[in-house]
Amino acid sequence: MSETAGRIRGGGSAPPVERLVSVQQRYPLMQGVALVVLFIYGALSLNGFASYSSIKTNLIIASFLAISAVGQQVILLLGGIDLGVPAYIALGNFMVPQLVGINHWPFWAVVCLQLAVTCVIGGGTGYICSHFKVESLVVTLGVQTMVLGGLAVWTNGIVEAGAPQWLSNVTSPATSTFGIPIPPIVVIWALIAVLMAVLLYKTVMGRRIYAAGANPTAASIALVPIERIWTFAFALSAVAASFAGLLLAGFSGTGDLNVGNQYLFSSLAAVIVGGTSLIGARGDYWRTVIGALLLTELTGILIGHGLGAASQQIVYGLVILLVVPAYGRLQRTADRI
Repeated sequence: MSETAGRIRGGGSAPPVERLVSVQQRYPLMQGVALVVLFIYGALSLNGFASYSSIKTNLIIASFLAISAVGQQVILLLGGIDLGVPAYIALGNFMVPQLVGINHWPFWAVVCLQLAVTCVIGGGTGYICSHFKVESLVVTLGVQTMVLGGLAVWTNGIVEAGAPQWLSNVTSPATSTFGIPIPPIVVIWALIAVLMAVLLYKTVMGRRIYAAGANPTAASIALVPIERIWTFAFALSAVAASFAGLLLAGFSGTGDLNVGNQYLFSSLAAVIVGGTSLIGARGDYWRTVIGALLLTELTGILIGHGLGAASQQIVYGLVILLVVPAYGRLQRTADRI
């Protein structure tokens, strides 16, 4: 009989460390504490860090990161990874300025086209990974290269038009939502977070995602449609990342084919730092929300203290190195089923 079983039979309680680990597995306790500590440090060390205008700006920046990580979250729950996020962001960032600004398409038509293209590319990627048993790392890297190459050929690397003014208003810190001084994009992000919670915890698809990530073999025996789930997850990733790219076009005022590059690493970092496990079937989108807020605060503090992009990447890497070993100490979900 194990030591833990002996304590339970004897009426004893688990040590504080084990209880803390158990709580951390259910709730992002440490991430929440780190978020508060970083905010206090930033407020004490940087002028204006805790001002309402600064908080709104940080929320907007975090929203881009968290929305781009929506599909990455689901794919990591399945045990995969999507390196195509920068390409989908570039696609969404490019289509509105190019087709609305230059070719004078109606905005709704561009959105429908963007939705169709990203669903086909993303869904096809997920189907290939699942049906042919190819590592998602390899397939999505190839997809990223092809999409970015296609956009570069189409535009010759230059996007000449800007985003519509109303789209810029959606992402502006100076705007409000129904008279409430909260930028519309933050409200959109909150709605997405609620929808993701409903998807993962209140729908059949959500339960199947966790089952497929925990033990694909057992899930297949239980008639869980693995290929359909992978197709859905990668299509969701493509749609969400392209939507983030569309919003980024409004924020910057124009299109940029390189705008998604920084989100390849940071979207993964937000999901991982938030507490979603790399071994599948552990985590949820609310953890990613906290991870995005934490990384945005950290970036703001680093920039405020004069550190450049290279230093920021080093700090991100150190944070992930501190978080990932904790997952290695957890028993795989498949081993407990």
